[in-house]
Amino acid sequence: MKNFLFVILLAPSLAMVNLDDLNISAITKAISDGNADMLGQYFDANVEVAVMDKEETYSKADAVKVVKNFFAANKPSKFSQVHQGTSKGQDSEYCIGNLTASTGTFRVYIYMKVSGGKYTIQELRFDK
Repeated sequence: MKNFLFVILLAPSLAMVNLDDLNISAITKAISDGNADMLGQYFDANVEVAVMDKEETYSKADAVKVVKNFFAANKPSKFSQVHQGTSKGQDSEYCIGNLTASTGTFRVYIYMKVSGGKYTIQELRFDK
């Protein structure tokens, strides 16, 4: 009986958790930690990745390699989110932030679309 009451009382607070915020939190943590594999979990099948002037569309696996190489050359120490927004149709979201790395600060742009009920990264940009 106590377990039933606990579940009844806990359910409304769980419903208030915004899954979009959980996705963004996990994505920003992966960037801050320099964890390309974790970040890659949120990539769509094809991802446009831009590192400074080099911009290309990659398969998910190749995009992870490109980001891994970027993180290896620019060891991240902190990511701070500056702005986050949603499209009018609520089918896409973006996040802009600053990545402090061993070689300087980068402006990071993340563009995501809803796919199968979860956000997937369509575009990822690292600009000096």
